[in-house]
Parts: sequence; structure tokens; C-alpha cells
Amino acid sequence: MGISIGEISRGMTLIMDGELYEVTEFEHVKLGRGGAFVRAKMKDLRTGRVISKTLKDSDNLETAYLETRILQYLYQSGGKYTFMDKETFEQYELDAEVVEPFKGYLVEGLDFTGLFYQDRMVKVVPPNFVDLRVTEAPPGIKGDTATGGEKPATLQTGLVVKVPLFVTTGEVIRVDTRTGAYVERVS
Repeated sequence: MGISIGEISRGMTLIMDGELYEVTEFEHVKLGRGGAFVRAKMKDLRTGRVISKTLKDSDNLETAYLETRILQYLYQSGGKYTFMDKETFEQYELDAEVVEPFKGYLVEGLDFTGLFYQDRMVKVVPPNFVDLRVTEAPPGIKGDTATGGEKPATLQTGLVVKVPLFVTTGEVIRVDTRTGAYVERVS
């Protein structure tokens, strides 16, 4: 079933010309004369390529309904990252390019959300928050307070985030995977 351009939103998955696209940005435009249209940036879920497209109501747009499954990250080997469906125990391998945006949050045993279209995995989404151990954090400078200032800290996955000055090596912190920002100290 087709949709109108007024229904387009960020994060929506569309089928165009037989391919799956995720809308990453969009802008509704209504000119004084003539019809409205949408300028959209969309990511091809098969290739990862981002395209810019002008969409009109006359375009044949269709919403793709994606099935979600809980996947557990198992391991990385030879540039491939292996995830397992927690219900069927089926394993899926992803290339390094696909996991690059969230590579710093890959911890063995962590649950991710897999999005499937017609039994084919098209995307993996990390959890909103991940707890990671600080492996390297320079000491705070004398006179700094717990409420001001930040310093870079390296986490167990190699990810570097800005943390408050009171965070030390060996502590576990919670990181927001959507922004890459420090949230709180866990232990």
C-alpha cells in the first residue's frame, strides 16, 4: 500500500524501485504555486550508500514493515562480526562496514536488535545504553571539582569518550550509544 509524502518521517523504511531505504533526513516543502514535495536523504540498507532524493505524491512509495529479533553479539573474526538469534540460535555475519557506526559498543554477550525484511537481516541496532570499563583515564588536576570539566577516557572497546574529572581507570561507566556521551558511573 502506498503512502503520501506527508507521512514520511525520520527513521522510516521505504521501498523504492525494489530497494529498501531508511529516511535519515527530510524536509517538507510547499511552494506558493504547484504541489508540495519532500527533499529527503535516504540510506540504502543493502549497500549503505546515502542518496538525496526529491519525492512527490505521484512517486510510488511503500512502507516496509520490518520484523525485530533479539540478537546476541558473539565474536569478531577476519573482518566479520557474528550475531546469534536468541530464539532460533541461527547465526548472522556482518561486514566491518555495517558495524562501523557502533563498533565501539560491541561487547561479547551484549544484546542488539536485528531488523529483518522478508527473513533477510537488513540492519542491527545497538541498545540505547551500554556499560563499559574505563581502561585509561588521565588523573584529574588538583583544584578541579566534581561538577566541572571533562577529560578523555579510553574504554575497553577502544572507544574514547569525554567523562567528568572524577572518573578513574577501572571504573564501569554507562554510555549513550545514540550520542556517544557519558551518562553515569555504574561502579
